[in-house]
Amino acid sequence: MTAHIRPDLATIPAYVPGRDHPGATKLASNETTFGPLPAAAKAIAEAAELANRYPDNHAVELRTALAAFLGVPVERVAAGCGSVALCQELVQITCSSPADEVVFAWRSFEAYPIVTQVGNATAVPVPLTPELTHDLDSMAAAVTEHTRLIFVCNPNNPTGTAHGRAALERFLDAIPARVLVVLDEAYFEYLRLTPQDHPNGVEIARDRPNVVVLRTFSKAYGLAGLRVGYAVGDPAVITALMKVHIPFSVNRVAQAAAIASLEARPELLDRTGALIAERDRVRDALVTAGYPVPPSEANFVWLALGEHNVAFSEAAAEAGVLVRPYGGDGVRVTTGDPHENDRFLRFATDPAVKARFAA
Repeated sequence: MTAHIRPDLATIPAYVPGRDHPGATKLASNETTFGPLPAAAKAIAEAAELANRYPDNHAVELRTALAAFLGVPVERVAAGCGSVALCQELVQITCSSPADEVVFAWRSFEAYPIVTQVGNATAVPVPLTPELTHDLDSMAAAVTEHTRLIFVCNPNNPTGTAHGRAALERFLDAIPARVLVVLDEAYFEYLRLTPQDHPNGVEIARDRPNVVVLRTFSKAYGLAGLRVGYAVGDPAVITALMKVHIPFSVNRVAQAAAIASLEARPELLDRTGALIAERDRVRDALVTAGYPVPPSEANFVWLALGEHNVAFSEAAAEAGVLVRPYGGDGVRVTTGDPHENDRFLRFATDPAVKARFAA
């Protein structure tokens, strides 16, 4: 006889990372091709020498640095083992039974339905608009007396689309104060909407106790392998997150690298600017070739190829480029270095490939 395991776990799909293969150009995981900033690399080496000691469980130094950087009290900041760990912790602090509902757009970050079911809650996916953005009106309409949590991924992974501040504020004003809304801003550093409508979640959440913002050091900061993210929200929400936080899960090296990265932010802005230029170059070339590609505010582009998504991805892999298919929804292509993007574009704009997959 084996030990008893929750029966419903058999229905939970495992999180599937972007695949890798030696020698292939990997544009499947939304990693930045830039390594850690030089100051962060130095901090990593120094922190590694103290790896025999436990890290600060409350990440006080990191949270203090983030609070100063964001202009909020430290009581409004929590650190986590990547923002995805904070997603699961947010389900834990808001949901306690299958009667509790978690609303999110679909397709969006694939961890949302997983962490919802792991948290023993009920997922309420709401289809995207035809423009592949969050259907905020329909999401607001999906709220019931059982709704406990709403995830809004902005910019959205995997479509790259984003709503501006005005649209988000209208949506938030329509949500009951008892429902916690998560603005997942993992790709915040790549947003380039107009200053008047730039959706800075930290600013939006300042006077909204039921809004919490998630950001990460995994993307623009180049620390995906260290796993460190953070939440900004009402002190009561932050206190609850710290109660379900897995002890010592934000390791010493990650904390040191994150602090150093904040101090070197001007270098980060230079790097994100270069990546955005490449992202736009790739999109322009794909649109010119006839592919349907919505404007992106993230570090990737999205090709909605319908029934051809998997075949396109397999053909790209045969050409030495790994991209990420999402069933019948689309294909996500991470922006890499110029030579990596060129390799992908040579494949995608090849006349035979265009004839097979482009509109």
